[in-house]
Amino acid sequence: MTADDLLAPLDLAFWNLESAEHPMHLGALGVFSAHSPTAGAHAADLLAARASGVPGLRMRIRDVWQPLAFGGAVREADPDFDPRHHVRLHAPAADFQTAAGRLMERPLERGLPPWEAHVLPGEDGASFAVLFKFHHALADGLRALTLAAAVLDPMDLPERRPRPAEPARRLVPDVERMRELLRGAVSDVGRALDIGASLAVSGLGVRSSTALTAAPSGTRRTAGVVIDLDDVHRIRKVAGGTVNDVLIAVVAGALRRWLDERGDGSAGVRPRALIPVSQRRPRTAHPQGNRLSGYVVRLPVDDPDPLGRLAHVRTTMDRNKDAGPARGAGAVALLADHVPALGHRLGGPLAGQAARFWFDILVTSVPLPSLGLKLGGNPVDEVFPYAPLARGQALAVAVSTYRGRVHYGLVADAEAVPDLDRVAHALTAEVETLITACGP
Repeated sequence: MTADDLLAPLDLAFWNLESAEHPMHLGALGVFSAHSPTAGAHAADLLAARASGVPGLRMRIRDVWQPLAFGGAVREADPDFDPRHHVRLHAPAADFQTAAGRLMERPLERGLPPWEAHVLPGEDGASFAVLFKFHHALADGLRALTLAAAVLDPMDLPERRPRPAEPARRLVPDVERMRELLRGAVSDVGRALDIGASLAVSGLGVRSSTALTAAPSGTRRTAGVVIDLDDVHRIRKVAGGTVNDVLIAVVAGALRRWLDERGDGSAGVRPRALIPVSQRRPRTAHPQGNRLSGYVVRLPVDDPDPLGRLAHVRTTMDRNKDAGPARGAGAVALLADHVPALGHRLGGPLAGQAARFWFDILVTSVPLPSLGLKLGGNPVDEVFPYAPLARGQALAVAVSTYRGRVHYGLVADAEAVPDLDRVAHALTAEVETLITACGP
């Protein structure tokens, strides 16, 4: 084992945040047009065959208790890797989102490489879907996309220059250092959580909504929404801001509509949305790991003016970008680098509980290639990304742009948000509201 095999601090944090009620995996549901009624079964065979040749899919995560890595974990090849344990063909599904929700609530098996691909044939025989699940400790959104693309049909992508290999750094036992880590682990966790809570609550005097909080139920429901990217550009050109500003403002307006429709009310409600920001850089020490910071945006749910909501999001995002992703409440993830391995193990449950102190809802963007994706020659028509649901929270939103359309993927606690379809409809309605507000 070398130091390069160790999980990066944030990866280790995700590994230890997980519980049975709050699995820490990402997901993506791809819906394919089927060339034949047996296309789904053929797709499952292809995925299993190709997975064997992808090194990143053979990697398991193993806890270690050696000096300098005490309480940490390593990423290593599984000597008994069998793709049939990861690729599963299901009975025909009448509704892909319903099936995906049930599958998303099941944690990945931690003794195996932490990923799964579930193939769902459509009852109509004209389509099938594949739900990919990757543990957040194995991959962030970009890395998950890379791993999924490796088992899809080859794409004509620009050739990447190989990176020079660096010599592995051996772990040298240091008993005194191990004792030092043991002594400081608990206090370091407490200090990190105190800093994170202070960053999050300072200067924030408006409220969230109880509709966005949930006691652990272990249940999940998913939904998907597709909107035309041209409509987003139309709004952006009139009202200003970026595409991302518009997409965040759409979430704010949809939450307002949803809260009012269910009778919870939106007056005074400005929930904190965590907007993850990738810190991934070329030639990093952990190119396969998570490198994330983020911005925290108060969603102006209480503002009745759709253009006012967009203006608020734009101003807040501009201010966050000027300050940079290493400052502000959203930068709490960077504290993971300052907590020793054992601290992550001991403090994982506490950190999971503390997440609700610095944000109320996750709104994340997952990049997708502009080229058409295929599996066995069957084209991908829709791709819905799913984010992990933080402990104590009821809803998470992920968004991807694919072939001229924006795909929102919603994940919710099924008991806390039994009306997730209302949220989905509200997203579509908010786009229409913004278009109308922008005028002819």
